[in-house]
Amino acid sequence: MQIDAVDQRIIALLVADARASYADIGIRVSLSAPAVKRRVDRLRAAGVIRGFTAVVDPAAVGWTTEAFVELFCAGRTTPAQIGAAARRHPEVVGAYTVSGEADALVHLRAADIAHLEAALERLRAESFVTSTRSTIVLSRLVESPGVGPSAG
Repeated sequence: MQIDAVDQRIIALLVADARASYADIGIRVSLSAPAVKRRVDRLRAAGVIRGFTAVVDPAAVGWTTEAFVELFCAGRTTPAQIGAAARRHPEVVGAYTVSGEADALVHLRAADIAHLEAALERLRAESFVTSTRSTIVLSRLVESPGVGPSAG
């Protein structure tokens, strides 16, 4: 599927505000609302846009403690096994296979250090995890909700 500059702007605008109307987006990209809808429908059908969601501030719901955990896995643990295990833990907000010494990197969010420790212990109990190395986040410096050029 070809994605042109207008598609990229539409995507950036939706990433910035998924509730933006097709008319509002159309004004920003010089298209009619029906033309924007057709493009969004095409992007959804092609799997470029997988859905629309609310972005919740973790601090607003009390989950202010976070860490990145390197997982070291036994033998031939597959990415699918790691992903399935990560989805079993509600504190996991992201899981990635990585290059380097670790097999995967897991992003955890919790209410406090005790909650984080309990989540980490449950993660360590997965049968394929041989060891972990954790880094606790002190402050967030940059966060970006999407990809590509800014919606500017």
